[in-house]
Amino acid sequence: MKVAIFFGSKSDTQTMKKSAEVLREFGVEFKAFVISAHRAGDLLKKTVQQIESEGFEVIIAGAGLSAALPGVIASETVLPVIGVPLECVSPGVSNGLSGMDALLSVVQMPPQIPVASVGINNAKNAAYLAIQILAVKYPELKEKIVSFRKKLAQDVEKNGGLGIEL
Repeated sequence: MKVAIFFGSKSDTQTMKKSAEVLREFGVEFKAFVISAHRAGDLLKKTVQQIESEGFEVIIAGAGLSAALPGVIASETVLPVIGVPLECVSPGVSNGLSGMDALLSVVQMPPQIPVASVGINNAKNAAYLAIQILAVKYPELKEKIVSFRKKLAQDVEKNGGLGIEL
């Protein structure tokens, strides 16, 4: 069970760490890479080939602005790619779109080269989706995610569910 996490800029580290935290919690091995699709295309292609040969099974790719990284990765592999559209947080760079540009870039992939997408900056959900994908193959991981979901439901019930007084 291996997941590769890619993101295009070091400034995205804090957001993408949330994927790593969830994967770690579920005991899923991962490796993270900071590679810009625009600035280092050859390195990106080589790294995608490398992770495939090392047995990685799912890719999480976070990117902001034009958010090309998830799509470029998807064009280089048949592994499932989960895109995390990121709000631009680079110092001095703001386009006023609050990540909507990245979201639209990730979800509007051309036919035949799909990228799954989660909400803006929602790297945690990308990890949960990666775990669900892996759980199809790994029964022990399926047990963990089912148990996790049961605990979520129990927590809601314990905290009053719908019948709370304000």
